[in-house]
Amino acid sequence: MFKTKMDKTKYFDFAEGAVMLDGFDDCVIGVSESFGEEPRIIYSKMKIINKLMEDMTEDDAVEYYYYNIVGGYFGTQNPIFIQDNLDYVV
Repeated sequence: MFKTKMDKTKYFDFAEGAVMLDGFDDCVIGVSESFGEEPRIIYSKMKIINKLMEDMTEDDAVEYYYYNIVGGYFGTQNPIFIQDNLDYVV
């Protein structure tokens, strides 16, 4: 079994070619792997919304998230967004 602690910047090396969101490095929670697919960066939905709320209301942050981030197609290695807090769903 491999036990290597991965620095978050290593995610980007591991997922070469994956689409990365500018300014949201601290919202990365992993990298996807699937047979026949290129790796993709996995982001925490709640971390992104909380980060957006530093500059806007919760309603505006949620709207921005769905329209500008989830609603964008950036290529075949589009990011994956995980609802990682099921106690709080927006």
